[in-house]
Amino acid sequence: MTVKASLTDAVRRAAAGDADAFEAVYRAHAGRVYALCLRMSADAALAKELTQDVFVRAWEKLGTFRGDSAFGSWLHRLAVNVVLADRRITKRRSEDELGDEDGPMPPPATPAGSPELKLDLERAIAALPPMARQVLVLYDIEGYQHAEVGALLGIAEGTSKAHLFHARRLVREALER
Repeated sequence: MTVKASLTDAVRRAAAGDADAFEAVYRAHAGRVYALCLRMSADAALAKELTQDVFVRAWEKLGTFRGDSAFGSWLHRLAVNVVLADRRITKRRSEDELGDEDGPMPPPATPAGSPELKLDLERAIAALPPMARQVLVLYDIEGYQHAEVGALLGIAEGTSKAHLFHARRLVREALER
């Protein structure tokens, strides 16, 4: 039995309530889900929390997976939805606590100079304003189209394009430093 076939079988058994099979599914997909959550949230602790939330939600909704697409695609979409839902909840909480007159939080400070371009790129992405970071991750890294990004984030397609342009410029500037 191939790895893909065994994972397909594990998904089927997990959907039927087999916790051991779900653990195999978790082990196969946790790294990719965590990486997506980290890129979208730019916070390692939050990314771990969101990854757990994704798999809790996956366990609850596994019975709705029809197999029309690959399980990894279904799980990826679920992860994006969990991250975006958390962002909306966090935004509402901060607006309630701070009031609408406060502007967006400044991006996190990034450590200066790294010998590896990959680390510099990850830091540059993490330092982006939240909406620009999410558009960049969804479009450039995850491969969504602007219409899909707009629908996921609740923005117009043109706004998605503007955020992507802004994000790419900021990343380029950060990498040139």
